[in-house]
Amino acid sequence: MKPGEVYLVGAGPGDPGLITLAGLEAVRQADVIVYDRLVSPRLLEHAREDAELVYVGKISGAPGGHDQAAINAVLVEKAREGRRVVRLKGGDPFVFGRGGEEAEALRAAGVPFRVVPGVTSAVAVPAYAGIPVTHRGIAATFAVVTGHEAEPVILSGDDGLARSIKAPRRNLGRGSARTESPDTPAIDWERLATAVDTLVLLMGMKTLPDVIENLIAGGRPAGTPVAVIRWGTTPDQRTVVGTLADIVRRVEEAGLEPPAITVVGEVVRLRETLRWFEDRPLFGKRVLITRTRRQASVLARLLADEGAVPVELPAIEIEPSFDDAAVAAALRALTAGAYAWAVFTSANAVELWFGLMRKQGLDARALGGVRVAAIGPATADALAERGIAADAVPDEYVAEGIVEALAGSSPVIPSGNAGLARGEAGAGTTPREAETRLPARPEALEGTSGTTTPRIVLPRAGSAPEAPLRPGDRVLVPRAEAARPELVEGLRALGAEVDEVTLYRAAVPQETPAEALSLLRDGGIDIVTFTSSSTVRNLAALLGDDFRVILSGGDVGAGKVVSSRRNLGGGEGGVATDERARPLIACIGPITADTARELGLPVDVEAAEHTVPGLVAALREHHT
Repeated sequence: MKPGEVYLVGAGPGDPGLITLAGLEAVRQADVIVYDRLVSPRLLEHAREDAELVYVGKISGAPGGHDQAAINAVLVEKAREGRRVVRLKGGDPFVFGRGGEEAEALRAAGVPFRVVPGVTSAVAVPAYAGIPVTHRGIAATFAVVTGHEAEPVILSGDDGLARSIKAPRRNLGRGSARTESPDTPAIDWERLATAVDTLVLLMGMKTLPDVIENLIAGGRPAGTPVAVIRWGTTPDQRTVVGTLADIVRRVEEAGLEPPAITVVGEVVRLRETLRWFEDRPLFGKRVLITRTRRQASVLARLLADEGAVPVELPAIEIEPSFDDAAVAAALRALTAGAYAWAVFTSANAVELWFGLMRKQGLDARALGGVRVAAIGPATADALAERGIAADAVPDEYVAEGIVEALAGSSPVIPSGNAGLARGEAGAGTTPREAETRLPARPEALEGTSGTTTPRIVLPRAGSAPEAPLRPGDRVLVPRAEAARPELVEGLRALGAEVDEVTLYRAAVPQETPAEALSLLRDGGIDIVTFTSSSTVRNLAALLGDDFRVILSGGDVGAGKVVSSRRNLGGGEGGVATDERARPLIACIGPITADTARELGLPVDVEAAEHTVPGLVAALREHHT
């Protein structure tokens, strides 16, 4: 992108994965992003930290908002400041997105611009509802129309004064030309009613009764199938199906409101066999994520892939907390070659320890003579990113698993690439592709996450002896404050001399998202996920006296899980509206589950594979 240039970028219909590569790259480079209401917030996460975000969303029929002339002025102003500007618009900027008007304003102002087309909602939203707009033998033509009447266009004259004129309208009427007037419809419904096989109506919720009446009057059979799709391509998507004769009533009964798209035509019948998006097991369920804000994205993505609506309420904040003297002593012992083993129990410990090493001018070479154990693949991955391939990763991602592995009594994939290739990665899969990156262990505080199988070792040269840890070996264990004692006690029971160095604490966040807290308190959360014991304890601290009442159902009974209190109305793809006693509680593994139970929570789902992908898989199985 060039300074002083505006990119008119189509963001796609709502699913952030539907933006084009060119569009995403423009977002990443922009100095200013001017965005609409229908743009996914997840796309804005790709913006630079110093980028200016300007919201210009408009809600149809609602007071306030920004008029088009004001938006045009913002684009011109920001570009003239010499900044790289992205105008991020839902769908495609040139399909009823008023992108053409913005381009005209930029051209008139002498501001250079480019257009990055987007996936239009006119095609994508029906596809997500299982409705192809064309289909062999059923529909060979389709038309996309707007439900809005033409609005005044603001033009600037040579004298710089704004003038309002009527948008030009094509005369589609039969016979002789008609005389245009302000009351002349922009669309000739009489001809359009039977001119195409499939009709896609954008922005037409308020005018739907009139549109249906006009289509029937124009010769479209009253029995023609119709689908109305709200918030298409998002986890809030809802679809109501009917015919021209009853769709208005069905939409009113379902309580559907804008934004929505209407599809008219025989292709709507294909939804019965082709629907897929709304059939996913977690579709429409609001799932609370209690991990740190920085590391919630992977879990959020996996949940969204299953149709859920991720709601982030970080219950922990990684806060460095260490004794300078203890760290200095451990670093001196490390450089002196005193340690036989270093045991890392989380990716956070790896990050902080290597940061402390860097401050002393040290790097991965300081661990050259030390054997390294990681509690799970997430920690092993963090080590690998810093040039250290772990000698051992236990079969079970808990403190006891490390003790058993170093005692030689737990299955560990042999070191060496050949041994790894014979592991669970499978044919044609590289070691890194085969990793599961988040261990479920008491000290495991929010490492990165992957998507595949556990029990993977990132090997170093040589072969693992039967009993890797020998009596008298000195072991460095940098980890979290107040971690479970089983690891250190177990290593000492094997005869090791253990230096435990505290690096951080899992603190309760100072600030929490008010909207997420409100949803939880008001019964708007269907599932609460916990990925460590700290997330359970800290959420209890955040909620105070409400903790057990909200999460265990209070007087209603801890064992009862019913439907959400969220009333999204009826209609296909919606969420049931019965009262619920409490959300479903899902834990990443047994230790986290034990902590939840100790605090009075019933645990409904416990992942068999103690990883973030394993947790999502357990939720999927529970709802299948």
